[in-house]
Amino acid sequence: MCHNVVDGRFHTQCGHFISMATRTQDCFQDDCVFSSRHPCECRSKSCIRKMNLPVKNPIRISKTMCGDCRTREKDTVLCERYCV
Repeated sequence: MCHNVVDGRFHTQCGHFISMATRTQDCFQDDCVFSSRHPCECRSKSCIRKMNLPVKNPIRISKTMCGDCRTREKDTVLCERYCV
């Protein structure tokens, strides 16, 4: 089955993956409606109509936390300091 490949940045400190681009990986099966080999005129109900789950492809590795985690951590520190 065809699937999407999501290129992105993986943050090792928090484990989050931030997507940057997405592309489709063709399975080259005649019975997959997403494949380039599937005939356009085909109306068969037996054809595969769902993609496999997307695959994450980390093209950048960051040793820091992602922006959301950094903001959340900063807000927690500020609240501990000023929300008494």
